[in-house]
Amino acid sequence: MKNAEVELKVNSLTSMHTQIPKDYYRLPFCSPKGGPKMASENLGEFLTGNKIQSSPYSLNMMLEKYCQIICQKTLTALDARNLKLHIKYGYHHNWIIDNLPSAALGLSGSGLKQKHYAGGFPIGYLDTSSGEAWVYNHVNIVVDYHQVEPDVEGYRVVAFAVEPFSVNHEFANGFDWDGENNEGFAKPLNSCPTGSTNLGRTHFTRNDISSAQRVKADAKVLYTYDVTWVLSDVQWASRWDVYLSEDHMVPAQVHWYSICNSILVVIFLSFLVASVLVRNLRKDIAAYNQTAQLVADEEGNFDDLSESGWKLVHADVFRPPSTFPMLYSVFTGTGVQLCIAGFMAITFSAIGFLSPARRGSLMTASLVFYVFSGIFSGYVASRLYKSFRGRQWQLCTVLTATLFPGSLFILFIFFNIILAFLHSSGSVPFLDVIIVVAMWCCVSMPLVFLGAYFGYRKDMIAFPTVTSTIARAIPETGPLLNPYVSMLGAGMVPFAAAYVELFFIMTSLWMDQYYYVFGFTLVVYLVLLITCAEITVLLCYYQLCAENHRWWWFSFFSSGSAALYLFIYSCVWFQQLEASKVFMTYLLYFGYMLFLSFGLFLVCGSVGAMASLLFIRSIFASVKVD
Repeated sequence: MKNAEVELKVNSLTSMHTQIPKDYYRLPFCSPKGGPKMASENLGEFLTGNKIQSSPYSLNMMLEKYCQIICQKTLTALDARNLKLHIKYGYHHNWIIDNLPSAALGLSGSGLKQKHYAGGFPIGYLDTSSGEAWVYNHVNIVVDYHQVEPDVEGYRVVAFAVEPFSVNHEFANGFDWDGENNEGFAKPLNSCPTGSTNLGRTHFTRNDISSAQRVKADAKVLYTYDVTWVLSDVQWASRWDVYLSEDHMVPAQVHWYSICNSILVVIFLSFLVASVLVRNLRKDIAAYNQTAQLVADEEGNFDDLSESGWKLVHADVFRPPSTFPMLYSVFTGTGVQLCIAGFMAITFSAIGFLSPARRGSLMTASLVFYVFSGIFSGYVASRLYKSFRGRQWQLCTVLTATLFPGSLFILFIFFNIILAFLHSSGSVPFLDVIIVVAMWCCVSMPLVFLGAYFGYRKDMIAFPTVTSTIARAIPETGPLLNPYVSMLGAGMVPFAAAYVELFFIMTSLWMDQYYYVFGFTLVVYLVLLITCAEITVLLCYYQLCAENHRWWWFSFFSSGSAALYLFIYSCVWFQQLEASKVFMTYLLYFGYMLFLSFGLFLVCGSVGAMASLLFIRSIFASVKVD
């Protein structure tokens, strides 16, 4: 309805240069009467560093306001230093109206006004040459609204933008601030000339430093604002389209280029696998079985059967890993769990259930999917470990349930304690930490044990050949077939299939940009998994042809090495942040990127390991060996 109250909320102050969100009211900004009140938030919002609170700004539907005074703050030396420091580090306001984030309205290089729909708007600006800082103490709030029906007095907010200015306000006629609520022009300002209808567009300029509000000790900062209402044809159901469909940094064609790049990699690799493996294997298996049949018919045994290449290792190919068979089972089971949880989260996002419009929903859903996927990790790990004839099945199950999530939780608690000491809003409240622990201990771990129970009850994986007592010696190979060279080089192919889209994902994670093309992400994710499987199968075939029967860890590291290139890429991409010289920034970024890379290592490694197991079982089941 007209004149109805429209609530404006404030979120944490953020900076891509520090990656440390701060409480909005930590700086000398105006607070609402009675103190700020926390908005109801979900678990995902707390985990992502959101802290939404009420604000002192008063908005009413279709009621325009001009140079409204909120409060005046006299900066102490400490206030001035903190405010200047946050301006230097590039902190931004993040305001919310009706769950819509504020767009930043400002001048482009050509002098035309443009909107930036992500990242909020800056709290001030810094002169790098002189080191002086100015604070944006006046904002022009432009709210777009849509009338629901032409004949009905009902309106909805469909967008809003904020244009910030720095103004050294002065009261007219010798007035001074008395702390009262100033409505209209009860306390007129020289900087607000009578008769002006839009202060933000006709009076204030960014380049006029002489009339701007400088940040210094004992400075009196008067906070004011304008409100302008603009009728829009955008309907309420489509109001997020401008935030999600309009990419201001990179055109949508680049996403299509990413998809084409990924698909071409898969097509080329599939053609290579088909031409090399299918043709050679079919020839080898047919010739081998024909010879085996002739020898069996003539002599009744296979002693004179001429063997070569991968067929020579039939008595050793299914020998359990010589090193850390339990850890192999745990890694593979955990990778399967992460793979399924990631697929579910991306799929639900692609079909619209987990939109950025639902703040924190993606984080919450990812946790839920990971927790409930624990049954798959327990099942896979137990089946593999049983096939390796392992005896410590209890320890294997416990490690599957605790190794990866426990390591991540320790890292999370470590960073959370540091952020709490830094008074960052990114520190998660104790209650939400307890909720995460409860989800892990009361849901995820029991499901892992349940999956392990079903896995251990199943029969051992049937292998088509009998393993000999003594392991066969592995001959030396050339540099191209060296297992370490192959493992390092294999990861380049899956990474090449996904690196273009990876840029947008990194931008969303670390630069407060909205990522919305989950349909592209789903395709790239599937391409990544297919590529991991194909390249690993191809390299395992060549290793078997070189009479190297130790393929278990080789298959895992071959596809898992894509994570190494992800971490290297993240080190190069780090320059995009223009990070400040704050140690915590480097610790947060590289700590989480190292763990994300480890998660990708488990996902890709498990896919390569499972694909290689299916492939090797298939080819040795197709030949007749004694």
